[in-house]
This record gives sequence, structure tokens and C-alpha cells, in this order.
Amino acid sequence: MGLTQNYKLNTIQWYPGHIAKAEKQLKEQLKLVDVVLEVRDARIPISTHHPQLFEWIGNKSRVLVINRLDMISPKTKQVWTDWFKQQGEVPYYTNAQHGQGVPAILKAAQAAGGEVNERRKSRGMLPRPVRAVVIGFPNVGKSALINRLLGKRVVESAARPGVTRSLRWVRISNELELLDAPGVIPLKLENQDAALKLAICDDIGDASYDNQLVAAAFVDIITYLEALAPELLPKQALNERYNLDPTDQTGEQYLHALAEYRNKGDVERTARQLLTDFRKGLLGQIPLEIPNAS
Repeated sequence: MGLTQNYKLNTIQWYPGHIAKAEKQLKEQLKLVDVVLEVRDARIPISTHHPQLFEWIGNKSRVLVINRLDMISPKTKQVWTDWFKQQGEVPYYTNAQHGQGVPAILKAAQAAGGEVNERRKSRGMLPRPVRAVVIGFPNVGKSALINRLLGKRVVESAARPGVTRSLRWVRISNELELLDAPGVIPLKLENQDAALKLAICDDIGDASYDNQLVAAAFVDIITYLEALAPELLPKQALNERYNLDPTDQTGEQYLHALAEYRNKGDVERTARQLLTDFRKGLLGQIPLEIPNAS
């Protein structure tokens, strides 16, 4: 689906200075790391994969973490699980805010790094804690995951991108150390379809996009996916929430109609409300990506 064909004037780019600095530091620290925990957003697990990640980590062990499990349905989870397995991947699902799935991540990280100490043992060296790094786009839940792994709040976590601004090692146990890194994104967002989804999910800074265009794109995505895979989305999510049916309307038309209906024609207020309701889960469990959709 070429989402941006109707939004060509809305080029989304976001690369604040702290991310550039953090990316440089991260690359330097990666040589000390045994295991990479790659955290993605369950609503957009393709768009939240950094295209340079495999280049950075080389042959290091990697654990794929799909966070925000609560934001997608069990059916959507199963569809993605099957798809990832076809790619030779084993996804681990978490709701880091509430701790769901986190113990399995701890075990996977320790297991993935276990061979490090086997090699040390074979050389007559004492074992050391496995060193892992948490990598992902801003606001996908990296810090919340670390806090859950540790069992207490040690790194700042908030529902907005760009909170973590420096690298920090955190001792999880005698067996595991974690490097908490700021969110990293590509220097240039070449895929503007993906950039729109990042904006919708609040995974990039809001100064980089127009709320009205992004909200209109969101409506178009829902309409498209409801037709393509109705079993994976809540039935008539927008109509159920706002009592206004988007059928036979473009996203832009629906946004303006909803503004007239609910907010006396205030389109900006309506756009923000629509995006906030989605981000808080008030529209139901809505994925913005499903496998092989185009």
C-alpha cells in the first residue's frame, strides 16, 4: 500500500543530535557486547526494524523482542509468529509496562550469551556476566523492559520518544549486564510509508510531522486493513468509537467530517484526539502492519 502517494508534501524526517551522538557511542560499545536484544513495536514490527542493525551486530547473538503485545490481538500475534518463523526467527512477545513475557527474555538473553562463558571456561578463564544491549527505535519500550528485567526502576521511562539520551550499563544479576541505549533511527527515513507509521505510533518526535496529515493516513490504513484482513482488526473501530462511519471516504474527508461532528470544525484538535485514542488503545487492538500486505 503506497500510503505516501496522497501525502507527498508531508516528508517526515527526524534525527535529533542526541541520537547521532548515541549511535556513534553505541557502535563503539557493541564490541563489548555478547547479545543484542532488538525491541520492536508489535503494531509495526517491520517499520521498527533498523535497516543497519544486522550490519552493526555482525555475528553476535540476537533476541527479537516484540513489545506492546497488549496493543495487538492474539490472532495478529499468531500471524506474525508464523511469518517470523518462516524467516527463521523466533519472536519473544512482551508487555514491558506490566512485565508480561519478560522472564522469557531474561532466559533467552542468558542462553544466547552462555557460549561466551563456555569459551572462557575452555581457556581456563573465570566466567563473567553476559553483556547484552537493548536496541530499538525511540519509544518502543526499551527502558521499561530493562526496569522489568531488574525488578525496579533504574532508567527513566516515559510514553514519548527521546527520553533516554545517553548509554548506561545496568547490572541485572550476577549473570547479566545490560546496556540501555537511546532509541536509534536511520539518518534518513527513506521509506516514508514506514515513517508515517512511526509517527502514528508516536515512535518519533511530534515536531517532525503534521498531525492532520498523519491522522488522515491513519484512517486510510485502518480502512485498507479492515478490507484486507477484517479478522485481525476490531469491527468498525472508528464507527464504534466516534459513531461516524468512514466508509466511502478518504482519510482526509473523514477527519474533516469528524471535526465537524465532534469539535465544531476544529481539525487539528480532532487529529490529535484520533491519534491519542489509538496510542492509548481506546480504538481497540489495531495493527498497522500485517505480513505480506502491500
